[in-house]
Amino acid sequence: MPPDTISDTFTLHRGTEPLLVSLPHDGSAIPAALAERMTPEARRAPDTDWHVSRLYAFARDLGASMLVPKYSRYVVDLNRPEDDTSLYPGQNTTGLCPAVRFTGEPVYLEEQAPLPDEVSARLETYWRPYHLALAEELARLKTDHGRVVLWEGHSIRGSGLQFLFEGRLPDLNLGTAAGASCSPAVQQRLEAVLGGQGDYDWVANGRFKGGHITRHYGRPGEGVDAVQLEISQRNYMDEDSFEYDEAKAGRLQRVLRPMLEAALAALR
Repeated sequence: MPPDTISDTFTLHRGTEPLLVSLPHDGSAIPAALAERMTPEARRAPDTDWHVSRLYAFARDLGASMLVPKYSRYVVDLNRPEDDTSLYPGQNTTGLCPAVRFTGEPVYLEEQAPLPDEVSARLETYWRPYHLALAEELARLKTDHGRVVLWEGHSIRGSGLQFLFEGRLPDLNLGTAAGASCSPAVQQRLEAVLGGQGDYDWVANGRFKGGHITRHYGRPGEGVDAVQLEISQRNYMDEDSFEYDEAKAGRLQRVLRPMLEAALAALR
């Protein structure tokens, strides 16, 4: 097995099983020169998928590979297409180099948002290396096993984001691009796990159907099953302080682990 990769922009742990856990919004670092151009609120990187690499750390015990970025989505959003085409036409969203936060408030001070040349440079420095590593690891696992599951781990504040959605988001939000990004067998097994537990409410292909990574790499007919799970952060952390809650996380992991195991079992 090739060694792990620790680069300036991401860390890739290479596992032995046909499962790659991608966590494209786990990073929270913002270069100092860029932070100076941001509002004080944005410098805290509040729209980070806080602690998801910690939440999914158990996946390594399952033999999974794991890809984790260093930098915040405010630097560049790794889960957006490089041409910045909207993934949810007609709905509010944030872009490739977001100018607004999930609240609709600005990321940048007046006249400090990036111009096209800077966006292109960020693509080359941050976005492209992550996607190259992701594609190469998928290819390695597919070569070794014939099929592979790409698991997109995400989280978001579960309420108070009227800019993105009204009211309260379900606890667990499964996205498979309306069934296009994974095989029916994978989706059925995941829904069976979700339906069999009684602690969390859930939905499949609701407000969040899967972002660019799920939609772009999910090719079940070519041996890659991609799924996204968007978790409401109230289930494992304090949404205001961003503090991780070990007790809440432990309960949630008792559902997450069977989901990953079910996805792997569907390949066998």
